Amino acid sequence: MSTELTILGWTLVLAVVQILLHSSARTRETGTAYNVSARDGDGPPVGKVTGRLERAKHNLFETLPLFVGAVLAAHVAGAEGPLTLWGASLYLGARILYVPLYAFGVPVVRSLVWSVSLAGLLMVVYALLSNS
Repeated sequence: MSTELTILGWTLVLAVVQILLHSSARTRETGTAYNVSARDGDGPPVGKVTGRLERAKHNLFETLPLFVGAVLAAHVAGAEGPLTLWGASLYLGARILYVPLYAFGVPVVRSLVWSVSLAGLLMVVYALLSNS
């Protein structure tokens, strides 16, 4: 298995971790009884950190399908190389850094880190497109 596919696998692990972080934080706010119920009524207000974890999760899910598609397409097309390796690495590394930066409400740096993840994604796409 290529390193890029391994990085893709770890990115999916990150997605699961982000789901668990957000749901655990929300369960601490609402209590287990509410969490296992049908949740027909509104729960307690969402706390700041919980809201940030939820937004960070949604932010990952906006680009995750693009990253998955780009890595898989590059693999199938035989376009893997230094550019895809660096791009995938930058994407995952930046996405990992993004979570605590968002959770702790760090402005500016969080957006810069997001830009690095996007640059990594674009590197993979560029490698794929320049291979044809």
